[in-house]
Amino acid sequence: MLVNNAGVMPVGPFADEPETTTDLMIDVNVRGVLNGMHAAAPLMAAAGRGHIVNIASMAGVIPLPGMATYNTTKFAALGASLAARREYDGTGVTVSAILPAAVRTELSSGADLSVLPTVDPGQVAEQVLATLTTRAATVSSPAWVLPGWRLVQTLVPETVERLARQVIGHDQALALDPVGRKDYLDRLERHAGTSPAATRAAEAVRR
Repeated sequence: MLVNNAGVMPVGPFADEPETTTDLMIDVNVRGVLNGMHAAAPLMAAAGRGHIVNIASMAGVIPLPGMATYNTTKFAALGASLAARREYDGTGVTVSAILPAAVRTELSSGADLSVLPTVDPGQVAEQVLATLTTRAATVSSPAWVLPGWRLVQTLVPETVERLARQVIGHDQALALDPVGRKDYLDRLERHAGTSPAATRAAEAVRR
């Protein structure tokens, strides 16, 4: 079994996002998933059994202001999971994607979690283990969030949805408490300049 769990979530206005931050999210959230599957899936297929779980996000289904690149990477993680699942169908290898809402970890530090569906890391871990039995393609965490969102998309006109989003403050990613996120952001800033894409870009500039 492989669990691709690594992820980073800098947020803010898309126009203000440094290229190094974009590269870091793509390297960790997308390349990390692809590299992990690329290393494990062929070995599992050769053995005739195996299970891969990619931790995506409800941000891979629900677009949010202030999270354009993060949304992009999580849509990619979900798409990669579903495509690989079909590609390895019949080989004994299955691929599942877990889509957590706001997880109560450092990743969501600075956010007002009182207005969001939230989940503890232990609950996500339990859902990961459950896919060993269910082999479900996608599971949201909490479990009701993904079915609820699909119902909204089916039944609620965009004008009504827009009003609801304004009421619940769906743009809070643009106003996360910088003090509450300081330690997390400091660590991300240190790593942003060392991501492979950022290193290649710096070398290209030097040349």
